Amino acid sequence: MSVISGGLQRIPAKEVVAPRHIDSWTHTREGEPRGYIDADRLKELWIHTGTACNLACPFCLEGSHPGDGRIPGMKLSDVKPFIHEALEMGVEQFSFTGGEPFVIRDFINILDYVSQHRPCFVLTNATDPLLKRTHQLLPLRENPFPVRFRVSLDFPDRARHDVDRGAGSFDKALEGIRWLHDNGFEVSIARQSDNDEDPGQVEADFRAIFREWAIPEDLAFTAFPDFGTPGSDDGSPEITESCMEKYPTRESQSHFMCTYTRMLVKRDDRVRVYACTLVDDDPDYDLGGTLKESMDTRIMLRHHRCFACYRFGASCSAPG
Repeated sequence: MSVISGGLQRIPAKEVVAPRHIDSWTHTREGEPRGYIDADRLKELWIHTGTACNLACPFCLEGSHPGDGRIPGMKLSDVKPFIHEALEMGVEQFSFTGGEPFVIRDFINILDYVSQHRPCFVLTNATDPLLKRTHQLLPLRENPFPVRFRVSLDFPDRARHDVDRGAGSFDKALEGIRWLHDNGFEVSIARQSDNDEDPGQVEADFRAIFREWAIPEDLAFTAFPDFGTPGSDDGSPEITESCMEKYPTRESQSHFMCTYTRMLVKRDDRVRVYACTLVDDDPDYDLGGTLKESMDTRIMLRHHRCFACYRFGASCSAPG
């Protein structure tokens, strides 16, 4: 038996045989009980399409680059059983991340199938891989549920954006944003945040650029901190059980993605269920082979990226 949050909880057999370090999973380096989240329900299912990308950004939280195989590409046959399991569990939205989803050969087939059942949300850099497949996107407008996009546009500064993403990628992303909007798709922007920034001024600078490109100025923004590369640890404070007194109710904990999301990740030839979009570099967050079993596992807030959710309410989900 293991003591977790003041009560006794039987350790599932899979934890005994898996290479999970029980003490570090449930307790901090100082030996304090870790903060944790118990899932409410499956509201959003993320599908990791794979870490291959057309860009090689040095700050990428997935470590993605052309041909990267840390997480193999998804196929429709991989995700179909999980889609239907999620539908049975009342899922409200399917979301997609990579890598760059449009690099994956089967992605349009996946997106077409899923948007027959629920709304979809896609994270993309909106550059060449998307622009080369726009003819495949157009028919999706006729599907029963909408497909929305969040496009990565790091800074309202072409030179600063392109130094990491590559020359011309800023303009290509704006071209992609404009095409998506002009063809009836809802678009929002993912940008990077600086510690000393004035958010209002940053977004005003973006809107000035949008005016030049005939892009609507009212696009929603989501600002993300630097999450670090896979396997890194930025030294963020560890979240203890007493820290969670800041969020005493289920409602106040709802900005933690692991209360309502799960993510499908392909490992070799098997699809596994992970706690959220930010922890696929830690096998301890592999919650099993089905969505139902994943919802019964208590999520210990051990990963250093958990602190971003704790401090900022950083959510990868679509803007409300």
